[in-house]
Amino acid sequence: MTARTILIADDHPLFRQALKLAVRRAAPDAVVIEAGQLGEAAEAARRADRLDLILLDLRMPGSQGFAGVALLHAERPDTPILVISSADEAEAAPRVRAYGAVGFVSKTADLAALEQAVGRALAGERDAPASAPAETDVAERVASLTPGELKVLLGVLAGRLNKQIAFDLGISEATVKGHMTAILRKLGVQNRTQAVLAARALDIRFGD
Repeated sequence: MTARTILIADDHPLFRQALKLAVRRAAPDAVVIEAGQLGEAAEAARRADRLDLILLDLRMPGSQGFAGVALLHAERPDTPILVISSADEAEAAPRVRAYGAVGFVSKTADLAALEQAVGRALAGERDAPASAPAETDVAERVASLTPGELKVLLGVLAGRLNKQIAFDLGISEATVKGHMTAILRKLGVQNRTQAVLAARALDIRFGD
């Protein structure tokens, strides 16, 4: 039987070591993959033959707001994502669940709490739902986008034109337009401006 595989995505090496220790205690046989940037994490998720759990920090190079959760969920919709972050739990926990995560753990949690959270996620358990924020419906719509569509949407949010997005992603402008058509349909909006307004639920701030 193939060993379970767990991806740890965090840009702090020392905290990755702490997460690895929690993983070893919860799943001694697991193969651990590490990534220090969102792009690396997305590539690892895409390439892995088997991926049983993703441990994700919200704030890491290449990630802003809740884009990391949405992107990794789009890459591996059947793989549970456990967010481990220093963000405010009361605000962030319900929002990461809306984007597809199974739970949220504060970085201030001790090793025993991390181990328990990893064990619950591997067992298929999800955090009990809390009161959902007003933008949960939008978040769920964004979470329905494919990886390609989400990358195009992030380009739109950054103010990039279709030809610029095509160049950035190494795809044709026609493909970008096709993705935009799907994005507008899935978000239930009519144009790019409305898509940008809707996708602000991702909490991305360019140029900060």
